[in-house]
Amino acid sequence: MSYTIAITGKGGVGKTTLSALAVLRLVAAGRKPVLAVDADPNSCLDAALGVRVEHTVGGVREEARILAGEGRTTGVAKQELLQLKIAQSLVEASDFDLLAMGRPEGPGCYCYANNALRATLGELADDYPYVVIDNEAGLENLSRRIVRKLDLMIMVTDPSAQGLETVRRLFGLAREMEVKIKQLAVVVNRLRDGVLPASAAKLQAEIGASLLVGLPDDAEVARFAEARTPLRSLSPDNQVVAGMDRLLAQAGVP
Repeated sequence: MSYTIAITGKGGVGKTTLSALAVLRLVAAGRKPVLAVDADPNSCLDAALGVRVEHTVGGVREEARILAGEGRTTGVAKQELLQLKIAQSLVEASDFDLLAMGRPEGPGCYCYANNALRATLGELADDYPYVVIDNEAGLENLSRRIVRKLDLMIMVTDPSAQGLETVRRLFGLAREMEVKIKQLAVVVNRLRDGVLPASAAKLQAEIGASLLVGLPDDAEVARFAEARTPLRSLSPDNQVVAGMDRLLAQAGVP
């Protein structure tokens, strides 16, 4: 059974950077292969990981819809066709694979695409000991019931009062949706003085997070993100990389 990590938070707090680092640090520790899932339509997880997405779930959903409408799927159920195309859209690297949700394309909703993604993830996950999900801002994809059980949820915030309040609200939404979380971590990202605000410890106690981790506002990480440089090339002694290693160790990731 896969060990599943989901990373969420409000927009602009570094979720994609930390998702990519989680994948890369798992790989570096020999915990591979990893299935990376880019569930944020606005995300650039592929660039952070140093690969390129050619097909997304949104794109193959539209392709399957057109094929079905043209009657070119004789003997193949629409859902089965979509599941096949989702599996074919995997980006394969040496130590991890990437599946990107992308944006909806064409008319209609994501309903059957969600069902197909849920089913495909269920099947794909059996082939990966670790799954890392980069969520869109908020818990939208979790509300679609794509993933219901998590071994580790990492809620990312900046040190601002607004960011910490967003984490509090997201935790409430997760409880309302009955997402089963074995372990919860709060990461306060981009600390300028290296000191966690007192309100962060209060939040940790309030929501019952087992881990509270602060990560620095790192110039190298910011430079890599702006240039869309793969994070694999970060300095070995980078403090954000070291912080991710500590988080995974403290979480007891097997």
